[in-house]
Amino acid sequence: MGIIQKQSFKSSIYIFIGFVIGAVNILVLFPRFFSQGEIGLTRAMIDISLTLSILCTLGSLPVIYKFFPFYNDYTGPDKNDLPMITAIACAMGFLFTCLVGFFFRDFIIRKLGKSPEFAHYFYTIYPYTFCLLLFSWLEAFGWCLKKTALTNFLRETGIRLLTTLLILFYAFHWINLKQFIHSFSALYLVPALVLLVVLIRSGKWQLHILPISNVTRRLKKKMIAFSLFIFGAQFLNVLAKTNDTILVISLRGLADTGIFAIATYVSAALEIPQRSITSISIPVLSESWKNKQMDNIRNIYTKSVSNLLVIGLGLFGLIWLNIHNLILFLNKLSSGSKGNYEIIGPVVLVMGLAKVLDLATGVNGQIIGTSNYWRFDFFTNVFYTILSIPMNFILIKSFGLMGLAYSNLIALTIYNGVRYVFLWRKFGLQPYTITHLYILAGTILLYGCIYYIPQSNNLYMDILVRSIAFLALFMPIIHYTRVAPDLSDFITAKLKALIPGKKRY
Repeated sequence: MGIIQKQSFKSSIYIFIGFVIGAVNILVLFPRFFSQGEIGLTRAMIDISLTLSILCTLGSLPVIYKFFPFYNDYTGPDKNDLPMITAIACAMGFLFTCLVGFFFRDFIIRKLGKSPEFAHYFYTIYPYTFCLLLFSWLEAFGWCLKKTALTNFLRETGIRLLTTLLILFYAFHWINLKQFIHSFSALYLVPALVLLVVLIRSGKWQLHILPISNVTRRLKKKMIAFSLFIFGAQFLNVLAKTNDTILVISLRGLADTGIFAIATYVSAALEIPQRSITSISIPVLSESWKNKQMDNIRNIYTKSVSNLLVIGLGLFGLIWLNIHNLILFLNKLSSGSKGNYEIIGPVVLVMGLAKVLDLATGVNGQIIGTSNYWRFDFFTNVFYTILSIPMNFILIKSFGLMGLAYSNLIALTIYNGVRYVFLWRKFGLQPYTITHLYILAGTILLYGCIYYIPQSNNLYMDILVRSIAFLALFMPIIHYTRVAPDLSDFITAKLKALIPGKKRY
């Protein structure tokens, strides 16, 4: 097994383990020991710090990914000035962010009138941003030095394990809420220090003051132009993902932010297969575009649409048909005297539909992004951000969290619709058939049948019965319609492997 395969396999395991630990944290431990407002406070710290940390980089991280191989080939670790240059850029960005926060502090706090608790802990944004920035900077070098498995473990699994420990410390009254928030703000410091030690011990990375190298002199114009363009795209991409949290904090308060955090995590389960398929498809698509293999691109597009649609409908069914059980579970765990998680049901429904729609468009973004029309991918991302922010603002003010869910569904529908039309008109790529419509109609009918199964008094038994009933009917539909042949064959092979048979010699 090659380095890439080993790293990918390990990374996939770490990401899955991290997701499970994160689910325990957000769905069990946080609701058990914290109020909705306190959960919202942690979500606010995460999303705002993520946005600010991208600003602080000043576009230096994409420069590391793109140009580190040149430095690695033409300079030794002792003469490589890229760590120094990017460290200075990040430090300047962080200093600028702190100054802006200092001078506009009163204005920002006024805008957070719906979240006075967050205004009280606003200063914790700075250490969280700094630690996340430090880790992200070191992570970029880790990726370049083929330490992706380690960096993914630290980010996806390590951070969530540390969060679990902090929650348990708070649960056992070893720390109070203020100490928890302070420790939470320094969460990324531990993995950052671990990664720093690993990079130094590798012998391939050093940080010290150096004169400007010949490589930097030759590449500086390209580096600056590249960083500015990619920086804009990177920031808009993050802002598109975090502006909803920021608006909920400002317009609705931390309690709704906490509820939104849980709803988002539940619906994010639908993204797991998408990440895997998109990461695998990118190098294949790049090679296909280079060799002008349109039939291969069409095949990848069609299969990605079918496979992701089937997986999305299956996962959404398991989530939505058991959403009432999740609400009961959260209400029982809630640290308050009364549970108040009922709104999660309709929010997850609409956000889940938005995710399924996104999955049903396959790898459209990756096809455009690896083609000569990659700028169209950038401009559609800009369009999505510009569309979503004002729509989020208007609908949140009018309809609360449901408005945010509707905004998400509308924006993703328009965004993916534009990409679909572009691929159809420009390249003649149209992946849908009447079978997809049959699957959609059949699955909706199946949802309705399972939904009206009488509810059991035992929460866990009810989950088991509904899940088994849904899968027992859903899988044969997928198998016999052959809408996703690869997926059907894979499931069939796994089921046959479970049935004992004669060995062939």
